[in-house]
Amino acid sequence: MSTLANQLVRAEKEELARAIRTLLGRPLVSAHDDPAAFDLVRKRRGPLIQWFDYFCGWRLIVEPRQGYARLVKVRSEPGATRPARRRRTTRAPFDRRRYTLLCLCAAELLTSPVTTIGMLASRVAQAAAVEPGVPAFEPVRVEERAAFVDAVKLLEHYGALTAMDGATDAYLDDEEAKVLYQVDTTRIIRLLAAPVPPSEAAAGTLLESAWEGGGPPAALTAEARYGAGEPSETQRALHARHTLIRRLLDEPVVYRDELTPAQAAYAASLTGRRILRRAAEEAGFVLEERAEGFLLVDPDGIATDSRFPDDGNHAKVAALLMLDLLVTSGPVSAARLDEEAAELLRRFPQWAKAYQSDGGGPRLAADALEVLVRFGLARRTGDRVAALPAAARYRVDRAAVQED
Repeated sequence: MSTLANQLVRAEKEELARAIRTLLGRPLVSAHDDPAAFDLVRKRRGPLIQWFDYFCGWRLIVEPRQGYARLVKVRSEPGATRPARRRRTTRAPFDRRRYTLLCLCAAELLTSPVTTIGMLASRVAQAAAVEPGVPAFEPVRVEERAAFVDAVKLLEHYGALTAMDGATDAYLDDEEAKVLYQVDTTRIIRLLAAPVPPSEAAAGTLLESAWEGGGPPAALTAEARYGAGEPSETQRALHARHTLIRRLLDEPVVYRDELTPAQAAYAASLTGRRILRRAAEEAGFVLEERAEGFLLVDPDGIATDSRFPDDGNHAKVAALLMLDLLVTSGPVSAARLDEEAAELLRRFPQWAKAYQSDGGGPRLAADALEVLVRFGLARRTGDRVAALPAAARYRVDRAAVQED
C-alpha cells in the first residue's frame, strides 16, 4: 500500500508540475484546442489556483462547462517582448492599429451572442467615429480590412468567436463577404488581464500612455493587494516575492543587477532562497543560481513559448553565430555586427532569401540583436553591444574544435 501511495503522490506532483508549465506557456487553455491539457488543468485546478496565487499573485480561472482555463498573468514591468501576432502567414506582431481594432471588436461583441462580419465591421466603424483620439475605420480600404481581419482571427484563435458559416479570410478580398459568428462574451471579458478595469482608470491617462513605451498604461496594472502610499512590511515582502518569481517565470534569465533592492534582498534571504527553490521544484523547473543571476530551465520545453537556438529562424541562426564574436571580442559596435551579418549573407547566398537584398545585412543584424537582447544574452548601450554572462553557455570551445 505504501508503494502505491508513493506512486500516486509522485503522479500528482508530476501532473501539477506539467499543468503549471502548460499554463505558463499558454495562459489560455481551451478544451477544443487541446482536450488533454485542459483536462489536466481541470483535474488539478485546486492546487493550481493555490500555487499561482501563493508564488506569483496571479489568478487562475477554470471554467469546466465553458471548456477553458485562463491564467491572468500581470507583469510587474510592462514590456513589448510578447506582442499579439497575426494569425495569417506572416505571424508579424500587432501594430497600434490592430490593437485598436482588437479592442473595438471586443467591446462591440459584448452586446450580442451572434453577429456577422459585416455587422461587426459597421459597428466598429461607428464606435471609432465617436471615440476621441481613435482614427476612423474605413473598411473600403484593403489595408483596413486586413487589420480588421487580423483582429477578428485573433479572437477566433482565443475561442471568443466561432465562425458558424463562412471564413473570415474572405473579408480580405470582398467587403460584402458573409460570415456568421457565435460569440462567447464571457471569454472576451476573461481576455483582459488587468487588475484595474479600463472603465475605472482615468480616460486621459489611458489615452496619453496607451501603447506608448511598449506596454499597457500603469493605471491598469496597479495591484491593491500590495498597498498604496505606505505599504506594510508584509505587503512589501509579498510584493518582492511575487514580482521576483514572476520575472523568473516570464524572462529567459534574470540578472542580479536588474533586480530592485527589495527583490535582491528577498533573493538573498534564507526564506527567499527556500521559496524560490520550492517554486522551481513544484513546477518541474531546474533552478540555476549563479553569481550573476538566476535561470529557470524547463527540461521538457513545455513552458517555452520561444526557443533559442532555433535552426528554423534566420535571425536566431545569425544571433547564434554572432554570439561568439561578442563573447570573445568584448563589446563591439553596431556597425561591426552589420558587417558580420553582411559577410554571412555573402558566404551563404542561398540562405536567408528575405535578407538577400540591399540593406539586408543591417536588417539581419538588427533582427539578430533583438533576439539576443530578448533572450538576455546581450545588452546594447548607445552604439556598443556587449555579451551578458548567459551568453557563455553558447561559446565555441575552440580547443575541442581543433582536436576534432
